[in-house]
Amino acid sequence: MSIELTAEQEALRLVVRDFAASEIAPHAEAWDRDHTFPVDVVQAMGDLGLFGIPFPEEYGGGGADLTTLCVAIEELGRVDQSMAITLEAAVGLGANPIFQFGTEEQRQRWLPDLIAGRTLGGFGLTEPDAGSDAGGTRTRAVLDETTDEWVINGEKAFITNSGTEITSLVTVTALTGSVGGRPEISTIVVPAGTPGFTVQPPYRKMGWHASDTHGLTFTECRVPAANLLGERGRGFANFLAILDDGRVAIAALAVGVIEGCLAAGVRYANERHTFGRPIGSNQGIAFKCADLAVMAEAARSLTYGAAARRDAGKPFKKEAAMAKLYATEAAVTATREATQIFGGYGFIDETPVARFYRDAKILEIGEGTSEIQRLVIGRELGLPV
Repeated sequence: MSIELTAEQEALRLVVRDFAASEIAPHAEAWDRDHTFPVDVVQAMGDLGLFGIPFPEEYGGGGADLTTLCVAIEELGRVDQSMAITLEAAVGLGANPIFQFGTEEQRQRWLPDLIAGRTLGGFGLTEPDAGSDAGGTRTRAVLDETTDEWVINGEKAFITNSGTEITSLVTVTALTGSVGGRPEISTIVVPAGTPGFTVQPPYRKMGWHASDTHGLTFTECRVPAANLLGERGRGFANFLAILDDGRVAIAALAVGVIEGCLAAGVRYANERHTFGRPIGSNQGIAFKCADLAVMAEAARSLTYGAAARRDAGKPFKKEAAMAKLYATEAAVTATREATQIFGGYGFIDETPVARFYRDAKILEIGEGTSEIQRLVIGRELGLPV
């Protein structure tokens, strides 16, 4: 597949790069230090049209594709992973399920604000005892036919964009019965502020300090039966269908952090002098920078190759898993090597590479662990795993 970007995509890259440099980079360290979620900047991203990139114009979107979204995520990720994951999750897990599986009434009700970045949505899949085993959900939803409402009870964990002041909804997976002795899992939209829907205090995380992440509790939480998203019993299958897009987008997030490490490492290797010369003149440092460049190029090729297959309507499950696996594991390596280039300064939180180091680890876990990606690839190769 061709991974040559169009003139429009390259123009978007420059716009997002300029925005990231002027509106995010000067504040990223402070947001990280203070665990601040910058609502005004997130809404400014909405004003740029970033949250609407892959959605049709009839809902206020840009009518573009996954490749274009990856460009925006990559550019934000070069500067700040927290803002990049805010965009990725808002599009892929907040708005996309409603667009893909919602009724026209649901789309008209929720999509315009989500696409404009005026509000954010979350997706409640993971539970305290059901992470990679997402099919093992314990949250339950019972249809009360006397009131035509779903009554939801259960807990969700690690849910991005679920507790901000502009969060409008969370879509949750829940057991709604059984079919042929097998659990029936459906997805239901729960608007923010619904009685019985409690957002738990924010997590103390290793990284992504400016990203919003909470656990959620549902206690006799009632929503209209019309809030069922997609067909009853298709919730888990529908989630898996959108997960491949998310894996490519997470890979783009990883490409961004590798690029950020490469730029910071090369710059520091030229500026920092020891023994009367730049440290970049030493092979030990030059080779690290060379390795970062190779990782960035390989990760980009896999990521945009997978995105191109998806945009062309070709099967891309294996390619999405390969892109996420390689790019995220390379990102963890890249941040470690960049920190080593910076030496003692790399251990100080104020330096971007220290923040990148803490942020990168979750990329190997979120939206499918590295182990799950290897399972997917193995199955796509025809292996009985």
